Amino acid sequence: MIVHGQAGAGYRLSAGVAVVRRAPAGWVFLLLRAYRNWDFPKGLVEPGEDPLAAARREVREETLIEDLRFNWGEACRETGPYGHRKVARYYLAETRTEDVTLPVTLELGRPEHEEWRWVDRATALSLTSPRVQPVVLWAAQMVGAA
Repeated sequence: MIVHGQAGAGYRLSAGVAVVRRAPAGWVFLLLRAYRNWDFPKGLVEPGEDPLAAARREVREETLIEDLRFNWGEACRETGPYGHRKVARYYLAETRTEDVTLPVTLELGRPEHEEWRWVDRATALSLTSPRVQPVVLWAAQMVGAA
């Protein structure tokens, strides 16, 4: 999908989900690591695909999590442009799933990510890049963990 508007024309849209879970000590955020980069589950929106549907699909493909509850509706936060003219749009959803599975992808012959972690807000901010940190802050504010 090509994005127009805030990010500018001609950017490819990625869609993902800031996945959160209630833990005994408060809200935790699911982060995935690919190489040295920590991020929420996300991927490119396919032609004709609704961005929210793409975000759900990406979470399922990358983590096998199916029980997403979009308690905050379709509220979303976009990043600024990054590598290869992309913009990422993140939605916010809660899950009860604790154990995450990183399945092998057919295209790569291995999982897309090397590691996953449930982390608190401070840890999420310390692990993520400046591109993702505003999304962490937005998600934390939305769930009341700011």
